[in-house]
This record gives sequence, C-alpha cells and structure tokens, in this order.
Amino acid sequence: MSADPAAPTDELLFEIAADGVARITLNRPQARNALTFAMYEGLIALCGRIERDESVRALIVTGAGDRAFAAGTDIAQFRSFTTAEDALGYERFMDRVMQALERLRVPTIAAVAGACTGGGAAIAAVCDLRLATRDARFGFPIARTLGNCLSLATLKRLCALIGAGRVRDILFTARLVGAEEAVAIGLVNEVVEDAAALTERAGTLARRLAGHAPLTLHATKEGLRRLAQEAEPEGDDLILQCYLSEDFREGMEAFLGKRPPNWRGR
Repeated sequence: MSADPAAPTDELLFEIAADGVARITLNRPQARNALTFAMYEGLIALCGRIERDESVRALIVTGAGDRAFAAGTDIAQFRSFTTAEDALGYERFMDRVMQALERLRVPTIAAVAGACTGGGAAIAAVCDLRLATRDARFGFPIARTLGNCLSLATLKRLCALIGAGRVRDILFTARLVGAEEAVAIGLVNEVVEDAAALTERAGTLARRLAGHAPLTLHATKEGLRRLAQEAEPEGDDLILQCYLSEDFREGMEAFLGKRPPNWRGR
C-alpha cells in the first residue's frame, strides 16, 4: 500500500482557507465515513501536501454529516486477507497513516460528531486536540465485533493519552465512551452541543492556533511525541529551531515594540 500524491477523491475532501486553516473531510456519510484503503492513502498524501505548503497553519479533520466522524475501516477491505503479510502489512500501513498525522508540523484538531470507532478513533487520538458533540461516542469494540486487535504502536499512543488502565477498560468491555466521560478521562478536550456548534468552534480554535508562532507549536508537538514514544528522546534540535529562527527575533522586536508579531515559520 503506497500513498498516491494525486488530488483527493470525492470520499476525501480537502480545502485550505485564506486564514491558513486546512480542512480534511472524511466523506462517506452513507457508510458512516468508514475508511477505505484509498482514503487512508489519501490522508498520507494530504499530510505530505500540507507539509510542503507554508501557508497552512492548522488542520481540522472531520467527518461528513452528523452521524459519524468515522466508523473505522470499511470491513469489506478485509475480505481478501488470507496471509500473515496481509495482517502485518495492514498494521504497518495504518502506522504510516498515524505517523503522517502526528508528525505534521501544524497543530491538528479532530472535530468529532457521532460515532468515532476503530480506525476513526485512532485518527482522532493522534490529532493534537479533539472537540466532540454531546452525542459523540468513542471506542474500539473489536472484542465483540471483528476479533482483531490493535497494534502495539496504537496501544502505546492510547496509553500515552488516557493511561493503560482506561485502555484496558475500553478494549476489554468493548463499550463506547460518551462525550462527557471522554472529557473526564482526557480523550476529548471540549464538548459542544451539536454539529453546527462543532463546525463553528473548530474553526474558531483553528484560527487561533493559526495565529500563533508556528515553530513554537511544532517544537511542542514534536517534543511531546518524542517523550511519549522514544526511550531516550533528544530535543536540542527543537530548541535551536526556535531560538535561532527569524520568528524568535521577530517575536522579541514585536514584544518590545508593542505590536503584533508577523510569524513566518522560519
């Protein structure tokens, strides 16, 4: 499975607003936005496109409609699985998808309405911030549905986010976590009333992040990722990236001059 750099299909919408906020919409509402392999490949390609576009300062990932963010991987994708390489290759591929999202230089927001399960929940979990409607439901109900498992890489990410005890609870019981509980355990940052409020709040938050120092946000993102995933993380490169940047000089001059800074991400 390899990423296709071509433009997204109708099942994966992409736009960049003039304010520097990009939006990816999982667009299969008739299937609760269940993801096909082509959609996953498209996500990787779009992450690469965002990395190359300095005008993008923040990303919102959401699902079409108000019934689901994404109901996992489309089950029909698994019908052809017969070999060890099918299984291992799929999980390696999924890790590439998650890495593409979590390593993005810009902050990412998952705007979740309705069902957010399986691969959809994994995508939301690797975003930097998660907003949810009151009817949102999160989980990995594979112990009562497919009978597969999560990779160690996915388990590690979830444990870093909500702790091993809560991961056991959610996976063993195969239950779905409601929005209020999701906030209480740190899975969600904020709950809004409905899909309309979700769109508005996600846009407001993304614009706020887009107005902040890009290198500071990237260094924070990457530093936290390394702390969670690497045994002996190094961070000198992140310090130098910020302190030796044009933006740091601009920030000082703007502060002393009592004016808003003009961040360039350099």
